[in-house]
Amino acid sequence: MSSISPDLLAVLRCPVTGSTLVHEGEFLVSSEPDSTGSPVRYSIDEGIPVLLRPELLVAATAAGSDEHDGPPAH
Repeated sequence: MSSISPDLLAVLRCPVTGSTLVHEGEFLVSSEPDSTGSPVRYSIDEGIPVLLRPELLVAATAAGSDEHDGPPAH
């Protein structure tokens, strides 16, 4: 299970709802629901919370890392 320090968890907020986050297993979960009525879930990757909106995480993953590194070197 990924561990998040209590001090870090105390200052983190859900970027979608602005609510506090609760550590549930391998995820951080918003304490307030989003506009669909569901809590927002964020993964924890090697102990680092990935606080990207779910739709942005999908887009970033699909794009591949080479599209985020800037212009190609000549």
